[in-house]
Amino acid sequence: MKFITAIILTALLSFSIGLFPVLPWWSFAITSIIIAIAIHQKPWKAFLAAFIAVFVLWAIIIFVIDNANQHLLSVKVATILPLGGSSFALILLTAFIGGLVAGLSALTGSYIRKH
Repeated sequence: MKFITAIILTALLSFSIGLFPVLPWWSFAITSIIIAIAIHQKPWKAFLAAFIAVFVLWAIIIFVIDNANQHLLSVKVATILPLGGSSFALILLTAFIGGLVAGLSALTGSYIRKH
């Protein structure tokens, strides 16, 4: 139950903090640390909960934005990168990076609480 709660809270707080345009893109890392400190879990579970929350959140947000402009920018960026022009691969890569940052932040928060 803590695992699901951590996923939902991390996704909600990450989305909420992303609504403030004056904050940097990595602000969701702070919410991941706070959730990991507040909800006591084993370090790997804290990492996984934050990773899943932000990975899914970013994938959905990016997919919605990408569909709104008919994949124009994502195909051009994916062509520049070695992704074969696949906008889907670019979405997965971007969501993976966000999930990794959130997961490592939650891992940090879990270790802070542990000590």
